Amino acid sequence: MTPAAVSAAAPTRVRYRVVAFTVSLAMITYLDRVCISKMAPDIMRDLGLSMTQMSWVFSAFTLAYGAFEIPTAWWADRVGTRRVLARIVAWWSVFTILTAGAFNYLSLLAVRFLFGAGEAGAWPCVARTFSRWIPARERGTVQGVFFMGAHLSGGITPILVTLLLTVLPWRSLFVVFGVIGFLWAYAWYRWFRDEPGEHASVNAAEAELIVSSRRHEVHSGVDWGRLFGNRNIIPLCIQYFANSYAFYFYITWLPTYLEKGRGLTSMRQAFFAGLPLTMAVAGDLFGGITTDRVAARLGLRAGRAGVGSLAYLVAGLVMLAGIASPDAEVAGVLLAVSATFIMFTLGAAWATCIDIGGPHSGVVGATMNTAGQVGGFLSPLVFSYIVEKYGSWSAPLYVLAGLFVAASLAWLFVDPKRRVFDEA
Repeated sequence: MTPAAVSAAAPTRVRYRVVAFTVSLAMITYLDRVCISKMAPDIMRDLGLSMTQMSWVFSAFTLAYGAFEIPTAWWADRVGTRRVLARIVAWWSVFTILTAGAFNYLSLLAVRFLFGAGEAGAWPCVARTFSRWIPARERGTVQGVFFMGAHLSGGITPILVTLLLTVLPWRSLFVVFGVIGFLWAYAWYRWFRDEPGEHASVNAAEAELIVSSRRHEVHSGVDWGRLFGNRNIIPLCIQYFANSYAFYFYITWLPTYLEKGRGLTSMRQAFFAGLPLTMAVAGDLFGGITTDRVAARLGLRAGRAGVGSLAYLVAGLVMLAGIASPDAEVAGVLLAVSATFIMFTLGAAWATCIDIGGPHSGVVGATMNTAGQVGGFLSPLVFSYIVEKYGSWSAPLYVLAGLFVAASLAWLFVDPKRRVFDEA
């Protein structure tokens, strides 16, 4: 087809169906992750686990997730995300179901570790998918929509699980949630293709729209020294450490904090446990839109680093207000608002990984996300340690507020125009 014919044809919109697929992936992922925190009291009772042992169960997932994150993303950068994401979802579905068969502490610990190993690389694979399918000007918005789906699922899961536990035992819920993943993996592998030009439904105009926004790329091996030595990587990792540290508090110990630290029970507790991720949906969407619009008007650094830094600063201040509030429900709302501003940064963070990663966006995203998993690993353990040692449910939240300030400062050192691998 000639250039004139390409420009005359209206581009198809298959890329938005790709986005819809990844959003459904995000929703399934968070359904599986969040449900265990709501079921924690039942699991602890049936298996005779202490608070510290349950913290290790939460952290075992994160430890394995972090350990296998970069290798899985490297594999996806080499062979594409069609096969890798199908394998990831099939694997985690198996271990979601096997969670139902746990019979003691060690068996649950092993299953959740293997669950994390299998799910590792999912987010970098999505970033890699967007780097191949989404024009540069839409990437922040698309990342926001992706996380919006994830957090919407996470937000409604506590209420959904509370209702389902009235008719099903906790073991049966893991089986039901695991089956959903198998259906997604089958549909993804049949329909998706790694490059727009390989998909039968993509016309030449859409393929040109996508490919023309890519910088000149040479698909070479990863220069690991250049990756870890790049001055963008450390601040990106610091800010994402804070993000995941906070996120894992919200999906692990928040329900218990609301009950034991603030006195909320039953459906009130379930509502406020789900509220942070429900409200974060707005942060995801508007954070993604904002990073793209500010970048278009004021430049890439303002759109990514400026938005990220300001959002973390506000999150820290709101967190402090929530800690200080004597009213349990007001505190619950303020914690949710803080989460909203934390998630406001996700579009900027993952779009930056694509900006600076090019054809190696998966590996760059995985490096950032590995630092996040370190935060996620430590979060439940530090929380339970502080509570058990000092008898204070508020003290761990001051740690969160301090991390948000550190993340705000870290963003100031990020330059999304400086690519990790200069291949031009």
